[in-house]
Amino acid sequence: MTCVFVQIRCKPGTTYRVAQQIVLRGIHSELYSKSGAFDLLMKLYIPGGADVGKYIDDKLLDIPGIERTLTTPTFKAF
Repeated sequence: MTCVFVQIRCKPGTTYRVAQQIVLRGIHSELYSKSGAFDLLMKLYIPGGADVGKYIDDKLLDIPGIERTLTTPTFKAF
């Protein structure tokens, strides 16, 4: 499994609806509200062998209210 962090920018007034849809889909490990350029920070694990971009596109990006995302992959270094 590959751990990635996805920052999510929501259209104004939609952050709680977007977060609720993410929770209902059950794709996240952790989900946080945050301040700054993005509204939500999600940690998720991509199944082994799955294409990260396609997985996120298929499981997340069709949620209404998502304006932009920034995905940060992680690597086991230690």
